[in-house]
Amino acid sequence: MSNKPIQTNYPALYTLITVFFFWGFIAAGNSIFIPFCKNYFHLDQFQSQLIDFAYYTAYYTGALLLFIVGTVTGKDVVGKWGYKRSIVYGLLFSAFGAAAMIGAVEINVYAAMLIGLFIVALGFSLQQTAANSFAVILGDPKTGASRVNLGGGINSLGTTIGPLIIGFALFGTFETVSDADIANLPLSKVVYLYMGVGALFILAAALFHFSKKVPAGYNLEPMESANKARTTLIVMTALLFCAFAPVFLSYKSDAALQIESLQEQLNLESVVSAQESLKEQIAALRHPLELTRMGWLSAALVVIVGGLLFAYNRAKKKPEGWGAMQYPQLVLGMLALFLYVGIEVAIGSNLGELLTLEEFGSLQSSEITPYISMYWGSMMIGRWAGALSAFNLLDNTRKILLIIVPLVAFTLIIGVNSLAGFDMSVLYYYVICVLIQIAASFLSKDKPIRTLVIFGTFGLTAMIVGLLTSGTVAIYAFLTGGLACSIMWGSIFSLSIVGLGKYTEQGSAFLVMMILGGGILPPIQGKLADIIGIHNSYIVPVFGFLYIIAFAVLVKGFLKKQGIDMEKIEVEGSH
Repeated sequence: MSNKPIQTNYPALYTLITVFFFWGFIAAGNSIFIPFCKNYFHLDQFQSQLIDFAYYTAYYTGALLLFIVGTVTGKDVVGKWGYKRSIVYGLLFSAFGAAAMIGAVEINVYAAMLIGLFIVALGFSLQQTAANSFAVILGDPKTGASRVNLGGGINSLGTTIGPLIIGFALFGTFETVSDADIANLPLSKVVYLYMGVGALFILAAALFHFSKKVPAGYNLEPMESANKARTTLIVMTALLFCAFAPVFLSYKSDAALQIESLQEQLNLESVVSAQESLKEQIAALRHPLELTRMGWLSAALVVIVGGLLFAYNRAKKKPEGWGAMQYPQLVLGMLALFLYVGIEVAIGSNLGELLTLEEFGSLQSSEITPYISMYWGSMMIGRWAGALSAFNLLDNTRKILLIIVPLVAFTLIIGVNSLAGFDMSVLYYYVICVLIQIAASFLSKDKPIRTLVIFGTFGLTAMIVGLLTSGTVAIYAFLTGGLACSIMWGSIFSLSIVGLGKYTEQGSAFLVMMILGGGILPPIQGKLADIIGIHNSYIVPVFGFLYIIAFAVLVKGFLKKQGIDMEKIEVEGSH
């Protein structure tokens, strides 16, 4: 038998990582799109967060549909098509979504734009399902994590550049545009943006399809049955629809229409006493309506938490039919990943509204781009540092790079935004937070449980500081949420799938579904912001970080009982 090492298919790998860039580019760009749409379409904070709802629920929907078809037919759909063809299909589907976005912009309807974005992300869901496994088979399986991490690094580069390009596309300039003027801006730039994005999707699909260097990547292994898990997920999805539907319908209710009418009168009224009377009437109608909406949204969160805990308890008593869900680390890990993605997205997506407050600088929507870029760039800082562990480096070399790489990434973010004409001097001292992240990386020692406890505590502390302060200190604290979240995906993923044996791939699919958190938590925080204010709404990430720390403690006990050596757990690549 030959001991010759398996060579990495670099042409195929370089083609593959282009899709990782697209995911980051669009996802981070949504944080700019949200405040723009809020002002352009005159939305409340919850309605603006439906951009995240459309984007991330598409990931969940796509993964769930693939799982349902796979368990019914007994074959992995993506594996049957081949990873190459699946990525081509996903890119073409995203291109169709880009065309739908262009059509939505032309008719100037917000709901249609959400549908277009949903279709784009549905294509991403298919791409992501195939891409991570594809990266592993493009060389020696032992170095598969490094290839996935390379994709994660390119993804993070997309998250850094995305806000800049999409901000320019929306506002037509890097100069300040007042929020009052946004409603009068032409949306033609968005048409050009999605024409370009759609063309890139088609070009990437053509590169994959016609490249002889990219293998088909078939996987014909049978899919493990999990009938009870499938039924539970379908019921949870139906209940989520039942929870969100009343909230959507409430915007056309008699109370909502009456509030809208009174608001129009208020905008035209010049007498102070009459204005106060109208405000009181609006408040009297709005408060109970907002509480009702918040109640339904809380029910949606209960559906997720309750559904997963139900699966955990039932599978513990009778594991047959639950597939990967019979393992407690997987079910609790699904909830951890749901909350992790949710708080990661919610912090960034609500940041634009936070910065409009007087105590946070009274920024216009067109002025938030460098802050959004720094937040998502913080993800890049952490992921680039985290990726070092996947390479065969000497210990001293790795320690030196663990200091240098984050600082280089920070400098890159500052440099790119400065070239775009933004004054970045207010963010220079954010390097202090980066240095704390570097220290946390040394303390975590590449051990998943230790990493989650340390970075979870880092994020929790940052959110509490942000809630108790204002101005630059609070801004830095909330931006630090990006540094804290940056390397959590790999640790949660690894701890959740360890010990699953033949259910490992199925467990991975369940975890990918939990990207749904990015579609559920931001609207919940948005509606909470409509009730208690945007600053106080950042209590939501506090609870997310608390659970992640608790998960790390709990999973340690479960893995010990299963006789798993935690010293041998390898961290998976970032999403």
